[in-house]
Amino acid sequence: MNAYAAHSQPAEHESPLEHIVQHPLIEVPAPVGPFTPNGRITVFSDQIAMIALAGVLLIALVPALVRRRRGKAGVDAMVAVGPANMLEAICEYLRKEVAEPALHEHTDRFIKYIWSVFFFVLTVNILGLLPIPVVSNLFGTHLGGTATGNIWVTATLAGITMVMMVLNGLRLGGKAYLAHFCPGPLWMAPLLVPVEIIGLIAKVFALAVRLFANMIAGHILLAVLLSFIATAGAISSGLGFAVGAMVVAGSVAITMLELFVATLQAFIFTFLTTLFIGMSVVFHHEDHGEHHQDPHDVVEVNREQVARAV
Repeated sequence: MNAYAAHSQPAEHESPLEHIVQHPLIEVPAPVGPFTPNGRITVFSDQIAMIALAGVLLIALVPALVRRRRGKAGVDAMVAVGPANMLEAICEYLRKEVAEPALHEHTDRFIKYIWSVFFFVLTVNILGLLPIPVVSNLFGTHLGGTATGNIWVTATLAGITMVMMVLNGLRLGGKAYLAHFCPGPLWMAPLLVPVEIIGLIAKVFALAVRLFANMIAGHILLAVLLSFIATAGAISSGLGFAVGAMVVAGSVAITMLELFVATLQAFIFTFLTTLFIGMSVVFHHEDHGEHHQDPHDVVEVNREQVARAV
């Protein structure tokens, strides 16, 4: 009994979420209240390394890929091939089907930000599926992991979207943007304005939590499944092999599903970001050149789109 307990103790004490949580690599003392319960702030970690790697890959690879053309002169010089064709197709889809319906005349103003959000989130999500921690552990450190599985990362991305919403709403809409916080009689402003402000915060909160929860859920499931192998192996090698075969088969299927989820969540985050910005900057648009839609009608239509997306 004592021998079994000693053999199974490491498997019991090892957290199955060890490769999911952030691993600080460089920390400095910084007691700033509840944000640093241990009195230290992380300057560099495995997830920060993945964010930096995603940025470097995008900056280095995207310009090189989009320059690929069928020829060097004439019409062929304007025809994209291979990866460039795929990137152009994605960008065109995001522009025509996502940005233009929500942003209308402001599409050109925000499309570069929309493209950047999609490709950055997608790259970070996919990097989180690579077995980088397995290799880095051989060198005595921990790198890898999904940065979007950290609520602080997704909250920062959502916070940037909120800044884009408020600043551009004030800059482009002015009084019209402020007026949409009171979609009713002026005497109801003390009730409606706080509700609209809470709604603005709720949009940003949902944007952050949706990406975080969906990205970390699959990793938690994989971590728990893989922990079954160690637990079963602690009992007997035969049981560990049998459980391991089933877990590996299930893990492959879940990983394929996670690849789909990584792409889907990047698109949903981009779609909601575009929609929220559009709700802040678009207050009227022409319908066949004759009709200007009421600002409150546009807000209601956008709310219905948000409800369907969420």
